[in-house]
Amino acid sequence: MAQYNKLTADVVEKLKAIAPNRVFVGEDINEDYIHDEMPIYGKFSPEAVVEAVSTEEIAEVMKVCNENLIPVIPRGAGTGLAGGAVAIEGGVILCTTRMNKIISYDMENLSVTVQPGVLLQNLADDAASKGLLYPPDPGEKFATLGGNVSTNAGGMRAVKYGCTRDYVRAMTVVLPTGEIVNFGSNVKKTSTGYSLLNLMIGSEGTLGIITELTLKLVPAPKEVISLIVPFEDLNACIGAVPKVLLSGLNPQALEFMEKDIVRMSENYLDKKEVFPRVIDGVEAGAYLLISFDGDSMDELEEISEKASEILFEEGAIDILVADTPELKKNAWAARGSFLEAIQADTTELDECDVVVPISNIASYLEYVNSLQDKYGVRIRSFGHAGDGNLHIYVCRDELGQEEWEEKCKAAMDDMYAEADRIGGLVSGEHGIGHAKQEYLEKCVGPVEIEIMKNIKKVFDPNLILNPGKVCYKL
Repeated sequence: MAQYNKLTADVVEKLKAIAPNRVFVGEDINEDYIHDEMPIYGKFSPEAVVEAVSTEEIAEVMKVCNENLIPVIPRGAGTGLAGGAVAIEGGVILCTTRMNKIISYDMENLSVTVQPGVLLQNLADDAASKGLLYPPDPGEKFATLGGNVSTNAGGMRAVKYGCTRDYVRAMTVVLPTGEIVNFGSNVKKTSTGYSLLNLMIGSEGTLGIITELTLKLVPAPKEVISLIVPFEDLNACIGAVPKVLLSGLNPQALEFMEKDIVRMSENYLDKKEVFPRVIDGVEAGAYLLISFDGDSMDELEEISEKASEILFEEGAIDILVADTPELKKNAWAARGSFLEAIQADTTELDECDVVVPISNIASYLEYVNSLQDKYGVRIRSFGHAGDGNLHIYVCRDELGQEEWEEKCKAAMDDMYAEADRIGGLVSGEHGIGHAKQEYLEKCVGPVEIEIMKNIKKVFDPNLILNPGKVCYKL
């Protein structure tokens, strides 16, 4: 492992010359920079923060830090959930949130070029004003696009449209040595050597710093309709998913949730019963929330009727068509606030972000729920039924610190081991950071880890960029 140097007054002055009035040290560093959105993974103070405004500035910062063996941690909005953008070795946090311009649209090639600090919500709104859709739809709408690309963020529309990776055509990258390179091109396909573009996507800021992105867009659908589908239990709920996917109806989103987390979210939002609780005397134990998009409401009503036939055959208690703006908004607001609702309902939590084969979702969650009695902890879960990505939270509640850490670790170990056993993977969309390295190693094995380390060394010979993340443990 590399040996790093501490920041000196001389280096700080060089950084200030590169980024005047945008270098912060000591007490001037905002406390938000010491952690991400999952503080359980630790708080780490950087020695300096540089808020960059251009590719050229970032290149100069990297040259100085590389020459002086000082760690650099790329960071966007800090909304990560795996400890990926924290300064576990000190050094410099290089923040790109000031690089927030939507540079240009290419309407003929259906693409947009942006800086990495543009927020997902801002691009979504701007594209919509032009009749276009940027399909990736991660739950955190105020994350930066650079961060989304760095973790290959997924989201609720992945079942139809795919993940962030599927919408990145080109990028400008500053390497750890300070060199500026361009990966990819604004074309629809390529077979031009190794895909360094795809190597950068999902690399969590360990190989280079993204300073510009060209992203694919699609024409925005004219209409969207959502179905709220209650089932008596989770097994029936998840069992209906393959039939919906095989129907050819092509849902835009296909989410599952159990009743406890729905109630928690409704209470958190102070909303009345958005998801029906009892239908004809039968209590709903789990729900599907399904969206379809298309060119006309007539088309969507026909799709909804076909979907309803399938869902009733698979045991749905009822089907509520959310076809008004208010009902759609309330249903998806409840889904979008699940994490916040869980956080508000417990003292501390840890998250498991596995992805498993769709056919194994129900049995896997049955196993996960059994861990509540085994370890005496409360577990809540929800996820993307259409792609098998599950979000599972172990809640601390009133447990003491030592007991909480011991029980949480044991439950997490079991969950990741079971996911691995049934052919799943460690992370569906949140990444590895430094928090999930142990589980990555167990999942992929020593050969793959060694390949990853060798790739890292090629890009970053001094190992200064985001050290201690993904494949390199400190």
